[in-house]
This record gives sequence, C-alpha cells and structure tokens, in this order.
Amino acid sequence: MRAAFMNRAMHQLRRTVRGLTSRTLTAAAVSAAVTLTSAQVTADDKPPPQVSAVPIPAGQIDQAIGQLDALADRLMAKSGIPGMAVAVVRDGRTVYAKGFGVRKAGEPGPVDADTVFQIASLSKALTGTIVAHEVGAGTVSWDTPVVKHLPWFRLKDPWVTSHVTVADFLSHRSGLPDHGGDALEDLGYNQRQVLERLRFLPLAPFRTTYAYSNFGFTAGAAAVAAASGKPWATLADDVLYKPLGMTSTSSRFADFAARTNRASGHVKVDGVYQPKYQRQPDAQSPAGGVSSSVNDLARWIAMVLQNGTFDGRQIIAAPALLPAISPQMISAHASTSDARASFYGFGFDVGVSPAGRVVIKHSGAFAMGAGTNFAIIPSAGVGIVVVTNAWPIGVAETLATEFTDLVQFGRIERDWFTAYAPMLAPFIAPVGSLVGKPKPANPAPAARLADYLGSYANDYFGKAEIIRRGDGLVLKIGPAGIAYPLTHWDGNAFTFHPSSENEPNGSISLATFKSEGRAGFGSLTIEYLNEHGMGTFVHETRCAGVHCRRNDSRQQ
Repeated sequence: MRAAFMNRAMHQLRRTVRGLTSRTLTAAAVSAAVTLTSAQVTADDKPPPQVSAVPIPAGQIDQAIGQLDALADRLMAKSGIPGMAVAVVRDGRTVYAKGFGVRKAGEPGPVDADTVFQIASLSKALTGTIVAHEVGAGTVSWDTPVVKHLPWFRLKDPWVTSHVTVADFLSHRSGLPDHGGDALEDLGYNQRQVLERLRFLPLAPFRTTYAYSNFGFTAGAAAVAAASGKPWATLADDVLYKPLGMTSTSSRFADFAARTNRASGHVKVDGVYQPKYQRQPDAQSPAGGVSSSVNDLARWIAMVLQNGTFDGRQIIAAPALLPAISPQMISAHASTSDARASFYGFGFDVGVSPAGRVVIKHSGAFAMGAGTNFAIIPSAGVGIVVVTNAWPIGVAETLATEFTDLVQFGRIERDWFTAYAPMLAPFIAPVGSLVGKPKPANPAPAARLADYLGSYANDYFGKAEIIRRGDGLVLKIGPAGIAYPLTHWDGNAFTFHPSSENEPNGSISLATFKSEGRAGFGSLTIEYLNEHGMGTFVHETRCAGVHCRRNDSRQQ
C-alpha cells in the first residue's frame, strides 16, 4: 500500500486548493482557544470555539442527501470505475445507502449497500475504535509500552524499543520510516516475520517525526491483541463487529474471499478496468485488512458520532474514544504563515473545515484495486462513507467532499475530481528509474551467466537467488520464491518487472551486480528494495573476512 503517498497528496491538496488551509485547525484549539478564569466557568460551561461555525440552514442536509444519486452517477460516468457504494448517517440513523455499477467488470452482479469491499486503510479508523474499547475496558492504556505484551519486539534503538507505546504506533510517531515493512509483505513474509524485521530499519527522531507506517500501526494493534489474549481478528469481532451488528465485516481475508456478494478490485490495463489482481492483506490486517459493506460501516459511523453509543448501548467508553478521534500528532506542518498544519489521531485524520467545523476522516487505497473514504462532521451529526472497487483516482474523496461541501455551504466549492485526480496519479504510476527510458543503443556486454549464479543474503529481506533458466537468468526472492526473469540492460545491470501492491503495472527494477575483482560477483543491489538503502545482497561465498548479511533462520 502506498497510502503514505496518498496522505501526503491529501495534505498538499488541502494547502493548495481554495480555502483548505482552514481544514486542519486542532480540536484542542477549537475547544480551548478562549481562556476563562475559574470565576467565569460553571460546571455546565464549555469554552466557546475560536471561530463560530458557518450555520447550516434548515433543510440543507436533506438537500445534500437528495443530490447523492446524481453526484454518484456523474462520477461513475466520468471516471469509468466499475462499482461504488455510498452510505450516509444522520443523527444516529442510516438515511442513505446505495450501490452503483457492478461488482466485477464483465459480469452482471450489481453493487448494493450490502456488497462487501476491501476498505484498505479505512481499517485504521476501525482499529482505533477497537483499541479504544480495550482502553475503556482496562486491558491496556494508550500509553502501554508495546514490549509489555510483545516481549520479542525490537526496534533499532533499544531505548525506543522499551518506550514506544500503543499510542506512538497508532499515531505514526514511532520514528519508523515511511511505509517501513511494506516491501517485506510484498515478498510474502507474514505478520510476525515482518514485525521482527522492523529492528533493522533506521529510525527518525522519536515522537517528533510523523511517517505513515502500516506495520508500525500493526505492531501497536498486535500488542493490544496479545494483552486481550485473542487473535486480532477475533478481538475485532468480539468488541466491535458483533456488538454493532456488522455481520458482513471481517478482519480476515478468508472471510472476504468466501462472500458471494463481494467486489473485485480493478486496475486499468490499456485504458480498460480489469480485475487483474487480488490483494491479500492479512499481514497488516489492523492497518489495511478489513472488508465491509457500507450498511455495516454506517453502523460504525453512527457509534462514533454518538461518542461510543449505539442503539442505546455504550459500545466504547467515551473518554477512551475521544483521544482516537482528536489530534495526537502533526502529520504535515504548515507550509506558510497563514496555513494550518494537518493532524492525526489514533487511526483518524482530524481537522477543521473552512466552515469552522471539526471533520474526522480517512482515505484508503490499494493500488491493486480499492479506493475508499469516510468523512464525519460531529457538530452536524452527519457522516458519509464511500467505497469503490477500482484503484485510487480520487472518486471516493471527491464524492465525500462534495457531500460535506453541500452539508456545510449548500454548494460544491470546486471541481474536486479535477483537483484530486492529478494529486493521486503518482500513487498508481509505475515506479523505477528506468520507466519510460529506451534501452541503451550499445550496451556493454554482460559477464558469463554462470558468474552471476548463487545465493545472496540480506539481514532485512532474506535470501535472493540467481538461477539459470534456459538461456537466461531468474531472480528468486522471498519466502514464496517469487521468480522474476532478468533481462540484460547494460554491463552487469539487468532489469525485471516487479508486480505487487507497491509496484503497480509497468514498474521496472534494476538488478545490479558488483564484482570484487575476481571470478564471480560479491553483491547484488535490487533497486525497488533499496528505498532505505537496504537493498544490497551479499553473495554467500564472499563472506570470509567481511560482514555477510544473513537472515536469522528463526525468522524464515
């Protein structure tokens, strides 16, 4: 998942389009901007907001709901995506729930409000509420150190290891690098294997640096699951999905795969949306592994809007829920003196709209075929969720923002799809330094193919093997032995086409061998794994007298 890029794109969009700098005033500032003396405050008084919200005239929310059919139809036609579902909650009730398009391109099955979609990083907000339940129940606190319940867990810095908490991981302030661990998941490592390997990653300053980390987030949730004595998916069922009656929701991929009424993910191939890939996100289930319907998600939104209450029952203690849905970390600093920063809670983006109203939201994205978004305006008692079965091009964000504009202003403030689409385009673009470049006209020759053969080791990524297949070379890597045929590029550089959640269609990676001045090659650097400078693999026969990066066999 390249969701970190997506979040950066959203932050940049908020800064650059009309009036969006006011979207991200902290809830703390809104509630506490005016200082009152104790003599001025009574038990029932609350500090007034810094800026009065733009009033919502009677009937304006109804009018916004009434326009959703037309807005959704227009977006479906404009974008060409196969399917979408939308739900709106108002004052604790689902007042709109509808599907559009088809579940799978080329097949007639329609999307309805009960169609189950993979919701990608919207999972983080659900996870925030699950952890809030456990905080309210006394199982953990937000400030519980992760190693208290995951004693095997390590980061590169021992002091950070001993101090990093559930809250640190759920607000992306642990110091782990952006998307750290995602490439391991792409290679087929399971959750425990990925979490164990996080100890090799470089760390930014603790609690002062925001970097979106799916597996850091997963580590925080895994500690809570361990404290509860239940697997994460079972805990989610027991404390959230079952109590809310979310019968189509699961944190297990197998449950999603078994649904009859489920949406397939789509990517665009030669200008046509095709169900080419299937994302299996169990390794990062708390961060991106939930599947659900908009009817189910509407029940969850109703509970959040009512401070943890649903159908008259307190599902989550309100004091435990509040930290999750209020600012805990600056996710993007202000770019100018008249701009405001962006904030993250525990699984929620939190800000203030140009109307002066707190808005709680999150986007989700799979490059393999999912784009999702929800937005909640607590002061208006309204929320919307939009899920799609196509890679993220801004459709979900556009519809949600159009709706929240109509709720607050009675009009759509700008062409949001035109604004979102170019900001998200890099999210689904091929990656690699050679994308779009022609092959060298006169490449230097390669060495004998036999000289490249062998096993190459790396602490973080494990083993890579170069084998012969016919007249060429093949790179095998990861626990599942993913095989990539190599094509000669220039000298000792070869190319291949990685295909995974983080390497969309058309991606190209270099595989560059380095000689030690004798027969054979001492190392292999794989470009698409080298984002953090950790993509060099050392030939296992070249280890005498030098550091040989080997994997701990217990982690295989």
